[in-house]
Amino acid sequence: MQEYSPENALLAGRTILVTGAGDGIGRAVSLALALNGATVILLGRTLSKLEAVYDQIEAAGGVQPAIYPLNLEGATEHDYLEMAEKLEVEFGSLEGLLHNAAQLQLLSRIDDYDMQTWFQVMQSNLHGPFLLTQACLPLLRRAEDASLLFTSDHLGRKAKAYWGAYAVSKFGIEGLMQVMAEELSNSNIRVNSFAPGPTRTKLRAIAYPGEDPGKLKSPEQLTPYYLWLLGPGSLGTTGMALDETSDVFGHLRSSREDGSAFRTDAD
Repeated sequence: MQEYSPENALLAGRTILVTGAGDGIGRAVSLALALNGATVILLGRTLSKLEAVYDQIEAAGGVQPAIYPLNLEGATEHDYLEMAEKLEVEFGSLEGLLHNAAQLQLLSRIDDYDMQTWFQVMQSNLHGPFLLTQACLPLLRRAEDASLLFTSDHLGRKAKAYWGAYAVSKFGIEGLMQVMAEELSNSNIRVNSFAPGPTRTKLRAIAYPGEDPGKLKSPEQLTPYYLWLLGPGSLGTTGMALDETSDVFGHLRSSREDGSAFRTDAD
C-alpha cells in the first residue's frame, strides 16, 4: 500500500451523512470531516445537540453543515424515503454515509430480556441502518466514488455474555456490511465496518459505570481512521471488518506519531 499523504481540503466537494452526529464519535468525526472540506449532514434525534455541533463547526472554520433531526428508533420507511428525497433536492448525491448511532439500554441475561427493549435496540442499531442505507443508495450511486461505513464493535465479531441485543445487532451490522460489499463490488461504492474499541463515550459509560473514563481514548483520537475510510484514500478497500490494529492503517499510525496528518479539532 502506498503512503497516504492527505492534502488540505482532503474531502472538498464531498457530502457525507453522519448518524449519531450530536455526541461522542459522531460529533468528533463530523467536526473533522467539515474541517477537511466535506459538507456534513448531521443526523440525530436531539436537535439541541445537532445545533451545538453545527455551531462548533462554524466557529472552527469548517464547511457549513446541514442538520436533519431523525430518531432511528421510531422512524418508518416513509421517513427515510422522504429524507432521501430532500437530500437529493438539496445535494444531488452522497459521497459518504457513516452509520454511527447506536444504543445499548442495558446488560442482561437472555432469560430476562424483555421484548420491548430487544426491539428498541434492534430498531436503532440494525433495522434503522438498513432502511437508511436502502433509501440513500441512489444518492451514493450518483457519486464518482462513495464510502458506506458502519461503526461496529468487537462484540459483533465475538460476542460476550450479557450483551444481548446490542451484540446481536452488531453481528447483524457485520453481516449487512458483507452482503452489501459483495453486491456493490463492481460499483462506485465501497463498504466497510470499523470497530473503535474502548472509547470515552456515553454508551461505554452505561456499560462500565465504574470505569475511569480518563484511561480511555477520546473520540477525537479515532478521527484519522474515519477520515481515511470516508475519503479518497480508501478507494479499493471494501468488504473489510477493521479496527485500529488493521494493516491498512499502518500509515495512519505513523502520521499520528509524527504530528497528525489531519485537522481533527478547532486548532
